Amino acid sequence: MATQESSVAEEQTGWSRFFYIAALFNFLIGLAAMLVPESSLDARIIGLLVFSMGIIYLLVAREPRRYAPTLWAGVIGKLGVVGLLGPRNLMGDGDPLILAVLAGDLIFALGFLVYLFNRGD
Repeated sequence: MATQESSVAEEQTGWSRFFYIAALFNFLIGLAAMLVPESSLDARIIGLLVFSMGIIYLLVAREPRRYAPTLWAGVIGKLGVVGLLGPRNLMGDGDPLILAVLAGDLIFALGFLVYLFNRGD
C-alpha cells in the first residue's frame, strides 16, 4: 500500500512540475506580448489573457486533482490558437518565434489531455 501511495505521489509531483512549466510559459509569453513597445492594443489584451491562463496552470500545479477540470479551458484555448495561427505560419513565410510558441501550446495541450484522461478520478 505504501508503495502505491508513493508511486501516486511521485506521479503527481511530475505532473505538478509540468503544470508549473506551463504556467511559466504562459507568464513569459503573456508578459512579452504586453511589454513589447511595438505591441498593438489587441496584442496587449491577448498577452493579458495568456498571462491570466498562467494563473490557472499555477493553481493546477499546486493542487492537480482539485483544479484539473480547469485545464479544459487551456486545451480549448491552446488548440484553438494552434488551429487559427498554425496554417498561416506553416505556409513558408511564418515567423519562427510564433511557430515556437505554437509548438509549446501544442505540447502543453496534449499534456493536459493526457493528464485529464489518465488521472483516475
